[in-house]
Amino acid sequence: MSGYERGRVMMKFADLIEEHVEELAALDSIDAGKLFTMGKVLDIPGASHCLRYYAGAADKIHGETLKLARAMQGYTLREPIGVVGHIIPWNYPTTMFFLKVAPALAAGCTMVVKPAEQTPLSALYYAHLSKLAGVPDGVLNVVNGYGETAGAAVASHMDIDKISFTGSAEVGRLIMQAAATSNLKPVSLELGGKSPLIIFDDADVDVAAALALQGCMFNKGEICVASTRILVQEGIYDEVAKKLTEKAKSWVVGDPFDPKVQQGPQVDKKQFERVLSYIKKGKEEGAELLVGGDRHGEKGYYICPTIFSDVKDDMQIAKDEIFGPVMSLMKFKTVEEGIQRANATRYGLAAGIVTKNIDIANTVSRSIRAGTIWINCYFGFDYDAPFGGYKMSGFGREHGLDGLYMYTQVKSVVTPIYNSPWL
Repeated sequence: MSGYERGRVMMKFADLIEEHVEELAALDSIDAGKLFTMGKVLDIPGASHCLRYYAGAADKIHGETLKLARAMQGYTLREPIGVVGHIIPWNYPTTMFFLKVAPALAAGCTMVVKPAEQTPLSALYYAHLSKLAGVPDGVLNVVNGYGETAGAAVASHMDIDKISFTGSAEVGRLIMQAAATSNLKPVSLELGGKSPLIIFDDADVDVAAALALQGCMFNKGEICVASTRILVQEGIYDEVAKKLTEKAKSWVVGDPFDPKVQQGPQVDKKQFERVLSYIKKGKEEGAELLVGGDRHGEKGYYICPTIFSDVKDDMQIAKDEIFGPVMSLMKFKTVEEGIQRANATRYGLAAGIVTKNIDIANTVSRSIRAGTIWINCYFGFDYDAPFGGYKMSGFGREHGLDGLYMYTQVKSVVTPIYNSPWL
């Protein structure tokens, strides 16, 4: 199909998603414990937005004209990379589905999508809608199953030409090994983080506390860029800690279908117990518990928003990605110390800076080793802004044209020139 034709099908796909917002949001709430209201307002409309963004790019995938040194002319082609294996996580079943599927469709690839075993439902519904939209049979395939069987089969398959994976660093390593030992397929990985939010003395305390709480607790902390390390300059540390404690105590935990609720249950029992084990570890390591620290209620996998104070860089709660509503508050003195401690992690996915000083904002944003820096905001995602990690947060970029080009190969075409007055 031409890029124009692919774009039209993708636009139809986006229309169908908009017609089924309620059903799709409900599926992700049932599977993942995500807030139904947020699904209707953010996740599902975001899927159609993502499709439209890349549909507009489908007929604009251009190569370059090359100025060669010899008596030759040359140009490059961007061709579809082939069959892509997408392995997606459970925390954002819809968002991650289209973050990978939309650019791959625009590029002209066919694909096999392996959703997380915890959240299989919406992916099947999207496959159904894609067929109604006119996506040809065999182009978008959804295969449910467990990571160690279905995911491993995708990663090691000799006829799959590329893997795009979002998940843990441990599984990311296994994906790379399988790719290397099979057909040396290229891999792009987004492997989570331990993102710092650095709050300087000149920050508005109310604004900073609101950003910190949302950045850490949104989606019950099951978000790869969660601001789980809150670094606060010593001049306002106590004030910020007090404000955060007040806000966390009023945070509403409960049924994700209740519009007044701000935090639903963790995705499953395994994740619930994992988060609680880290909370226990934080207490044992000597961090001061300001609020939370236990399950919420007697039924379900609900956890109280939890904030630890005076956390040290070498504590497990400061080093590991917990993926739950657990915040580590940390105090620093100078700009240099703030930068050093922000970088004291094996991850590098995102970071936030709260300051009114443009010089501090510029210096710190250029000094932190992370793929995305948000200044005086958090979760500032946009489909035009490339997203991906440094260090053990992986490699490759999603969003923007960088996300599209991940699914293309560059081919150089060269022909000789005879008797031309110009080279």
